[in-house]
Amino acid sequence: MAQVLRFDTNPIPDSVLRGMFAARKAVFVDLLKWDVPVLDGRFEVDQFDDQHAQYLVLGDTDGRHLGSARLLPTLRPHLLGDVYPQLCDAPVPSGPAIFEITRFCLDRRLRAAERRQVRDTLVTALAQYALANHITSYSAIADLAWLQQILAFGWRCRPLGLPVMSDGKMLGALLIEIDSNTPRLLAEAGIHAIPTLRGEATSIAA
Repeated sequence: MAQVLRFDTNPIPDSVLRGMFAARKAVFVDLLKWDVPVLDGRFEVDQFDDQHAQYLVLGDTDGRHLGSARLLPTLRPHLLGDVYPQLCDAPVPSGPAIFEITRFCLDRRLRAAERRQVRDTLVTALAQYALANHITSYSAIADLAWLQQILAFGWRCRPLGLPVMSDGKMLGALLIEIDSNTPRLLAEAGIHAIPTLRGEATSIAA
């Protein structure tokens, strides 16, 4: 099922969030070698993981992490606005209806076919969550390979500037527009949720 979670930085409140932060460490630190903070040698947690962050988390029937994404309000500190504004040719998009997608994470234990299914479900859930919460746009930062995938999902999005070399990677920023047509556009592009993972998203305050 899909859950929308919030947490206050310390302590990490439950197994779902612990699984998410552990998965982030396995992907972004162990696999991709990002130079980001690690808590207790197990959890990837940075300065944006505070009480204002929201997490869309997909888990299996045993509550194990499958995939997740972090949503940051753009009226507060966030990656594009505070760390990578150089990726935008114009002022960084911000507003009460614009959130930033960060830490899009697929669990490393997934097989290739499962990764595609969880990725599609998470993308669909992001669109559904935006529509349910009056979010009209998502901003995002990605390397070139991931940027090309995002652009191919079928939703309406546009680059915010030319890609820039940063920390040894070519990074780009884009704005994803969400409206009532987005679920149909995703489906037409082949992005479908896993039926067994569909569920009503629940907001949980830590």
